[in-house]
Amino acid sequence: MIRTRAVVAVGLLLWSSAGAAVADDGPGGAHLLLNAATGARPGALIDIDLRGVRAEDEVTVSSPVFPGRVRLAPYAHEKPVPERGHHARPAVAPGVEPGSYPLIAEAGGKVVAEERVEVVAAQRPAFTVASPQEVLRPGERLRMSYDDLYPGETGTSFTVRSPAFSAPVRLAHDPEGADWNNPRLFSAVVALPPALKDGTYKAALTGADGRTVKERPFVVRAARPGDPDYLGRASGPAFFGRSDGPGAARPAHRVPAGGRVNVLWRDKAPDPGEEERLTATSPAFEHPVRLRRDVSKAGDGDDPRYFGPARVRRGLEAGRYPVTVVSHRGRVERTGHLQVTGSSAAAPEGGGPTGPVVAAGAGGAALTAGAGVLLIRRRAAARGAGSRGPAPAG
Repeated sequence: MIRTRAVVAVGLLLWSSAGAAVADDGPGGAHLLLNAATGARPGALIDIDLRGVRAEDEVTVSSPVFPGRVRLAPYAHEKPVPERGHHARPAVAPGVEPGSYPLIAEAGGKVVAEERVEVVAAQRPAFTVASPQEVLRPGERLRMSYDDLYPGETGTSFTVRSPAFSAPVRLAHDPEGADWNNPRLFSAVVALPPALKDGTYKAALTGADGRTVKERPFVVRAARPGDPDYLGRASGPAFFGRSDGPGAARPAHRVPAGGRVNVLWRDKAPDPGEEERLTATSPAFEHPVRLRRDVSKAGDGDDPRYFGPARVRRGLEAGRYPVTVVSHRGRVERTGHLQVTGSSAAAPEGGGPTGPVVAAGAGGAALTAGAGVLLIRRRAAARGAGSRGPAPAG
């Protein structure tokens, strides 16, 4: 929470609120902002920002929560417009008792603003893996953290080991992250293996000396029939042109050989990690198409959608070609069809492949290759019957 105080030439004016507050400064006024000053624990950082005083003045703050007077350093932000002020990020002293403490800012030896710092009791170190009722899915990303902000605690190297992990995971502090105010918050994110078996696993936190500090259990279970995410709510694939948006996607689409088309897929609840692996394959494409999550506002309020651009092979014979997406570990497999127009006279662009594109996965590869063979056989049969053009692929 950000708390604000301001001083104008005619006297001390105070502003505050339960959330963020912004004060309008009068001529000659100073503007003081404190971030993380409410609910601060001993050892936590307080972000102090003072604006509206001369750059050449010596600017300091003093409070019983700090070991001594804190000097603020001048800064200048040049974009979009020059903005000058003074800043510091001191830590609450380890032995400070819970309570409300005054903070006074001075510039050039004069008091220019006042605030208060609310300190809460220290908390014992806590290792977090998952809540007791939480069930994790194979492939899911798991965030682990060790909150070591407690007087007297030391050490900067912590590692988590578990039979569920492919390798030990090192926890690190991110001073630029959301927990910047807790200098002893160490965290990491690990992806559980997609093929991890169901079971209860133990995560062991160890220090630099290799000794176990804490242990936490967590449960892994794959989706089963009846679970909302077992098959998700998948639909597609559908297609839309280069100049269209995902909202214009349709199950049927015409594209010339050598042209480009976007493939769209929807799924209410994809398997964990599947968002990074969704692929559309087709014998008509130069390469398998990686489908990425649509994070635009246009996708709000709708089932999550994923799309990616595909390049149709040059020199491809006109016909109806299958496009396949396999998801949920093979439990969901859908095929759409793309109508390709063009002639086989032109050679593939850039020496690209002339055979069926192999999918990224055994199930997708078998399906795509089978669809390519089916297309060739039906065309051969059509030509044998005296047809002038290729027959549609089934």
